[in-house]
Order: sequence, then C-alpha cells, then structure tokens
Amino acid sequence: MLEGIIGTLTPDETDRTARPRPRAGIGRILLGGVAGALLTVSLLTVLWWPRTEVTYRDSPPSSVVYADRREHLLGLVHHHTLSGRHSYRLVISCGPQLAYGHWLDIDSFLGADGIESTTWTESGVRVRFPTGHELFVPARFFMYGR
Repeated sequence: MLEGIIGTLTPDETDRTARPRPRAGIGRILLGGVAGALLTVSLLTVLWWPRTEVTYRDSPPSSVVYADRREHLLGLVHHHTLSGRHSYRLVISCGPQLAYGHWLDIDSFLGADGIESTTWTESGVRVRFPTGHELFVPARFFMYGR
C-alpha cells in the first residue's frame, strides 16, 4: 500500500518546503548589496557636500596698523552646495578665523579665477582679480569686528 502512494508521486508534487529555492537566496543577497551601496553613496554625499574651502588668504604687513589694533585677515571662501551651486565670499575678519567679520558676495565669474593680489593701506584694502577687476574695502567697514 505504501509503495502505491510513493510510486504515484511525481517530482513536481514533492514537498516544496523541504528544499529552499536557490534563486530566492541570491535575490536577497543582491537586494542587500544594492541597498548597502545606495546607503553608502548617500552617506558619502551628505558628508561631502555642502563643502566650504578657503581659496585665498592674506593679512596686512606689520607696517599697516589699524585704529582697532587688531590682527586682520582677508580670505576668499568658496562654498559648494549639493545642487552643484558654487558661490564665493570675500571675508575680512579680526583674528585668525574667517567665521565672523565684514563679507562681500563675489560673482562666481570673478571668484573662480581667485585673487591676483591684495594691497593693504591704512585707509583699507584693495583686492585685484586676474580679470582686471578691482575692489576696495575701506578700513572703517572691517575694523572693530564688523
């Protein structure tokens, strides 16, 4: 009687829960790999952008002393955003940090080429760009931590 039952089962009618399907395991591994890669790329993108870098720094010579008797620093700060936007800011600060002070937004056309030179005088600072443009910032705008 048992032989009749065993003999009548075809290979398609066997218990499917006994054997795992090999394709399901490979699919889960591939899905996990793709999800891990996406998370890694997303994390690196968030950590990398937005990014700020100082592309130029200069300070007045020791012969130029302003009425506030502070150390001054001029810097061109380049800011990248996640959307691909590039902006430039000229910052003149009191002290070694460019986080606070007098700032001017610079057109991306001018900022991309950098600064050619700076000339510090007691009346202010003149900034020359490689394009031939010049910018003069009077000392009264950056003295006393403005």
